[in-house]
Amino acid sequence: LTYGLMMRSGNDAAVAIAEHVGGSVEGFTYLMNEKAKEIGMKNSQFTNPHGLDDGDNHYSTAYDMALLMQYAMSNDTFNEVSKTEQYRAPQEGEDWDRIWSNKNKLLTSLYEYCIGGKTGYTKSAGRTLVSAAEKGDMTLIAVTLDAPSDWDDHISIYQSAFSSCHRKQRAEEEEETTMNEVE
Repeated sequence: LTYGLMMRSGNDAAVAIAEHVGGSVEGFTYLMNEKAKEIGMKNSQFTNPHGLDDGDNHYSTAYDMALLMQYAMSNDTFNEVSKTEQYRAPQEGEDWDRIWSNKNKLLTSLYEYCIGGKTGYTKSAGRTLVSAAEKGDMTLIAVTLDAPSDWDDHISIYQSAFSSCHRKQRAEEEEETTMNEVE
């Protein structure tokens, strides 16, 4: 179900997962909103498990989607599914497999440092893309909403960030620093 949900945007898979985990779509939606609050998503409210338009009551922001991606990346199963380029789904009683290809072109052909993400589209939000890229010891997340050039936008964001951002060691908890020591 997770591969169908992530790779094919399977709304039926979202509902099946929601009913199993939350007891009902409503129960799962409640859990979604609680988890969103827990990870700091202050400008999101969910009314369904699949993200399809639902009036003004179902919404989020690019920043909140970045927080969600950061949280999701701490889950090994999410990372495995998110970076899968092609999945073979066996068909019970058949001699053939259904083959699903990842719709994330950054991952499959456009950007060598992409390590996963999720595409999306609704009439209200337009084309959406949440992606992650890793180069050296730095992992970045990019989010675009209603962006017709999302692939190019993400590549540009990553190229700029990877060339201009540098990691710095944070002070240890016990270590005292003064404002003059912080760059």
